[in-house]
Amino acid sequence: MPNSLASATSPYLQQHADNPVDWVEWGDAAFADATARGVPVLVSVGYAACHWCHVMAHESFEDAGTAAFMNEHFVCVKVDREERPDVDAVYMAATQAMTGAGGWPMTVFTTPTGEPFFCGTYFPPRPVQGMPSFPQVLASVAAAWTTRRDEVETSAATIAAALAERGTTPDPSGDHDAVAGRALAALGTAFDAGRGGFGRAPKFPPSMVLEWLLRHHARTGDAAALAMADTTLEAMARGGMYDQLAGGFARYSVDAAWTVPHFEKMLYDNAQLLRVYAHAFRADGSDLAHRVATETAGWMLDELRTAQGAFASSLDADSEGREGAFYAWSPAQLRDVLGDDDGAWAAEVLGVTEEGTFEHGTSVLQRRSDPADTERLDRLRARLLGDRERRPRPGRDDKVVSGWNGLAVAGLAEAGALLDRPDLVDAAAAAARFLLDTHVRRAHDGSVRLVRASRDGVPGAAPAVLEDYAHVADGLLALSAVTGDPAWFAAAGDLLETVLLHFAAQDGGLRDTADDETDAIIGRIRVLQDAADGPTPSGQSAAAAALLAYASLTGSLRHREAAERALRGPLQLAARFPTAAGAALAVVEAILDGPREVAVVGRRDDPATHALHRVALRSTAPGLVVALGEPGAESPPLLRDRPLVGGAPAAYVCRGFVCELPTTSPQDLATSLACGADTAPPALPPDPVSGNRPPSETP
Repeated sequence: MPNSLASATSPYLQQHADNPVDWVEWGDAAFADATARGVPVLVSVGYAACHWCHVMAHESFEDAGTAAFMNEHFVCVKVDREERPDVDAVYMAATQAMTGAGGWPMTVFTTPTGEPFFCGTYFPPRPVQGMPSFPQVLASVAAAWTTRRDEVETSAATIAAALAERGTTPDPSGDHDAVAGRALAALGTAFDAGRGGFGRAPKFPPSMVLEWLLRHHARTGDAAALAMADTTLEAMARGGMYDQLAGGFARYSVDAAWTVPHFEKMLYDNAQLLRVYAHAFRADGSDLAHRVATETAGWMLDELRTAQGAFASSLDADSEGREGAFYAWSPAQLRDVLGDDDGAWAAEVLGVTEEGTFEHGTSVLQRRSDPADTERLDRLRARLLGDRERRPRPGRDDKVVSGWNGLAVAGLAEAGALLDRPDLVDAAAAAARFLLDTHVRRAHDGSVRLVRASRDGVPGAAPAVLEDYAHVADGLLALSAVTGDPAWFAAAGDLLETVLLHFAAQDGGLRDTADDETDAIIGRIRVLQDAADGPTPSGQSAAAAALLAYASLTGSLRHREAAERALRGPLQLAARFPTAAGAALAVVEAILDGPREVAVVGRRDDPATHALHRVALRSTAPGLVVALGEPGAESPPLLRDRPLVGGAPAAYVCRGFVCELPTTSPQDLATSLACGADTAPPALPPDPVSGNRPPSETP
C-alpha cells in the first residue's frame, strides 16, 4: 500500500511512495508525531538523479524487515534536496561537521525537535570495508535513544547551537582588484594545464570560474586567464562528459581527463554552460564554442522542456538498471548501425576501442579532435543518435525549480541573441512567463514571493530561497536586455525588492531563507548564509549580480550598496578557495569595469536600431547592462531623457558614473565598448569642499 508520498510534488519522493517504509514529507506534522511517540526522526535526503540514492533505496528501503524496524523506532522523513535546499543545507553542514565529508544519499537522525545527533551518507545492507550496515546503524541509534536519551539530547542541542552560529562575518574593507589578483594566482596553482580544469579527479564543470576568467581577460587582457578558460572549455567539450551525439553535459567526470562521466544531466549545469560557451563564442568567434552552445541549447529544448514551456530538473544516470547504458558504445554496436567502413571510421574519431573506456567493453564517445571530413561525421552522428533513441531512456525528474529555470532563461536569452537564434529567445520568454504565472504569488504584505518548485503546472508548498529570487531576477533582466520588453525588468525589480525586504541579515549580508517563510525547525538551526558556490552560484553571489545589474539600470544606490555587501562573505573565500567564489569574482569584474551601461533608443522596426542593439549585446564588457526602448521610453530608467539624435536611433554609454556623448554609429559604439587593460573606467574627481568622492549614483 503506498505511503503518504504518493501525493508529493517531487518525482524523487514519489519514487519512494511504494516503499514499505512509512515515509512522510518534511513538515511540522512529522516532528509533532515524533514528539507524541517519543521517538527520534530519521531524515533521508536525496534527489532523483542520484545513483547511490537509488541503490540504498533498493537495498534497504524496499526491504520489508528493515522498513518494519524503521517504522517502529523512528518517524521517517524523505526530503528532496532540490525541493528543500534549506533543509539540505542544515543537515549537510551537520553531516560534514560530524563526519568530515558529505554527499547524497544523506542519512540524519534528529531529536523530535529537529536537532541532529547522528549523521552519515550511504549505508550498505551488510557491513563492508569497515562500514557498518544500515540495520546496525538503525539498531545502535535506537538503543542509544532508549538507554542514553539525556546524553543524546544534550549532544544534539550543542550541535544545533553550533549550526545556528554558522555564517559569514563580512570584512567591510578590501581592494577588489587585489582580491581578483590573489584569487587568480591561487587558481593558477590548481590549474591542470595538460587536461584542463582545476585539481584532480573527480572534475566538475567549473562554470562560474570560467565566466570569471572570461570577464577578467576581457577587462585586463590577461593571457593566463584566457588560457585557463579556453583549455578547460575545449577539454570538457571534447571529452566524454559532453554528449557527442545530442549535446549537453553530464554532472561531472570521474577521471582527470574528462573521459568517463557520472551520467546524470542537470538543468543547472547545462544552463550555466550554455551561457559560458555563448560568451566564449562572443569573445573570439570560436567554431567549437558556437557548436557546443548550439547543441546544448537544442538538447535543453528537446530533452528538458516541459509541456508548460518551463524546464525539468534532470535526466537520470541509469537506464536498464545500469549507469551509462544509454550513452556507451562498443565497436561492434557502431558497425551494426553504420556498417563496417563507417563504423570503423567513427570508432577511431569518437574514441571507441575494443578494450573500452567504460564498462563491459563499451566506451563513452569523445571527440578529441575534428576530422577533416566533418560533414561525414555529422551524418554518422545523426544515424547513431537515431539508433540511440530506440534504447530505454533514462528517467526524467520533471520538477520545475525556480532558480534553475532562471539560469535557463538567462542562458537561452543571451545565446539566442549571440547565435542569431530567435527561437531560443522565445523559449526563454515562455519559461519566464510560466515562472511568473505559476511560481509567483503575493504575500500578506504585498511583496512578491516565489515557490521553490512545481510539477505539471501545479506549484509546490516549499518556499523559494535566495538563489531562486536572484537567478529568476537575473534571467528576467537578461530577457529585458535582449527583447526590450520593460515588463521583464519590472518583474525583476519586484523580486529584488523582496530580497532587500525579507532576506537581509543582521551582519549586512543576505540570508539564504526569507525571514517570514522558514519553518520553525530550520529557523532555529539553519545555516544563515552559505557563501561558497556549489553546482550553482551561492545565493549571496547570485543576488549580488542581479542587484548590481538592476542598480546599473536604475541608478539605485540602495541596490548597489546591497550588492557590494552581499559580496563580502564570498570574497573572503576568494584568495584561498577561488573555485568556491567564481560567481562573486565575476561580479567583481563587473564592478571594476564600471559597470558599463548602454541605452539604445530607436524604433523597433528600424534596422539602425537593431544594428546598435546587436553591437551592444555582443560586447564582452564584464557586467554590461543594455536597455532597449522606443523614443520617450521611461523603463528601465536608463532610457529616460534619451532622445533620438538627428532623428536617428542612438546609443548612450555610461561607465563608472560618467556618460559619453551619444552615438548613431555601430562602429563608434563598438569602439566605445572595447575592453582591455588600457580602458580603465574614468576616475571621479573629489568633491571640492569635502575632498570626498561623489556617491555611487548614475548621472
